[in-house]
Amino acid sequence: MTPGFGARLQSVLDARGPVCAGIDPHRSLLSDWGLPDTAAGVREFGLRVVEAATGRIGVVKPQVSFFERHGSRGFAALEEVLAAARSAGLLVVADCKRGDIGSTLDAYAEAWLTEGGPLEADAMTAVAYQGVGSLDPAITRALTGGKGVFVLAATSNPEARDVQTARTIEGPRAGRSVAAGIVGEVRSRNTGEGLGSIGVVVGATIRLVDYGLTQEELVGMPVLAPGFGHQGAKFADLPARYGPAAASTLVNVSRSVLSAGPDGLAAALDATRKEVAECLA
Repeated sequence: MTPGFGARLQSVLDARGPVCAGIDPHRSLLSDWGLPDTAAGVREFGLRVVEAATGRIGVVKPQVSFFERHGSRGFAALEEVLAAARSAGLLVVADCKRGDIGSTLDAYAEAWLTEGGPLEADAMTAVAYQGVGSLDPAITRALTGGKGVFVLAATSNPEARDVQTARTIEGPRAGRSVAAGIVGEVRSRNTGEGLGSIGVVVGATIRLVDYGLTQEELVGMPVLAPGFGHQGAKFADLPARYGPAAASTLVNVSRSVLSAGPDGLAAALDATRKEVAECLA
């Protein structure tokens, strides 16, 4: 039986800590790294991040958009980066933020969560604008195939606040915020003991209370936390921000380490891992 994503993630957290490195080949970073803004450039960028991450941290998160903008050659480059990362023993979260209904959503999930597929990742990000139930095809694939899904709940971009803090007026979660409803729905998809395989994205730059959330609601599910470093969140905020859920929170870092360049990336990851561990000690 294939181990669940939650169990595999827990093993990584225990062995390597919670740092998750973004693979985000921004145009400016490619230039800083001396790489061309081409499919070949993003391929080289991604492979260098994988090389630096291997043996230091346990999770990487390629941002699909930066590969996708180069068309079919960009996707071919992404396939190589995904395969290299998984071959190196890293858990891979494909940051593709897919969302739809029915067979269309199932096709997205098939692309990212199929064992042996060209775009195989260990988990994918998903958008529940049409309701968490619309993501059930992906959630079902994940739970039966040892994969994971991270559902956007309370994100770090300010434009999302009005929607994510809005109150629902009907149903079992009436009166609660949209973000809290998403977290509650995700919790209901995780059954059994240990860390669940279906998680949420909760930004590190927000206050949970402003979104109608509590720290305790996040316990038992993986939390993907963007917003550290370049966006302003501090590692020292981890315990206060996530409380008992901090132990299962992936600390996503991207430009704050990638800006060290290809020669300084390994040292930046080492320093980040050490600092995060000290903050959680």
